[in-house]
Amino acid sequence: MLHAKLDPVGYAQSIGVRMLGHVTIYGSSYDMFSTEPYLVTLHDNVFISIGARFICHDGGVLPFRRVEPTLDLAAPITVEANCFIGTGALIMRGVTIGNNCIVAANAVVTKDVPEGTIVGGNPARAIRSTAEYLAAARTRSLGIGHMDGDRKHREYKRIFGIGDDQ
Repeated sequence: MLHAKLDPVGYAQSIGVRMLGHVTIYGSSYDMFSTEPYLVTLHDNVFISIGARFICHDGGVLPFRRVEPTLDLAAPITVEANCFIGTGALIMRGVTIGNNCIVAANAVVTKDVPEGTIVGGNPARAIRSTAEYLAAARTRSLGIGHMDGDRKHREYKRIFGIGDDQ
């Protein structure tokens, strides 16, 4: 199987997802994109968490095709630069997520997200601006965002008082 041999970004590109810069996908992208992956455009510095989904069509019209065989609803999805898509988020057809946005875990995004906005919920609604989030994050930061791997795990354990025997 092709998807088993590629990294998540490589697989997404192989099925037609357009990437206009550096994109990071955590976990598998095998079922992240619906049957029209070529309608999804991801700009630079986009991060997508495990279980997020991009659905470019509306299957709700299927029962009505007996009486209207040509009925079909689909539209592109665009995620502009510097965005984070949380675990389990569902991005629906026709949505554009503006620059510098955060989509919370399990949010269902059915409408465009204005630049610099954090959205969450079902349906997703504005929670606050990314500028407000950044200001609050700076005051609570652990100061280890530049670390990775084992070094970062050791720091988490040290900060939260977790010994190696636990």
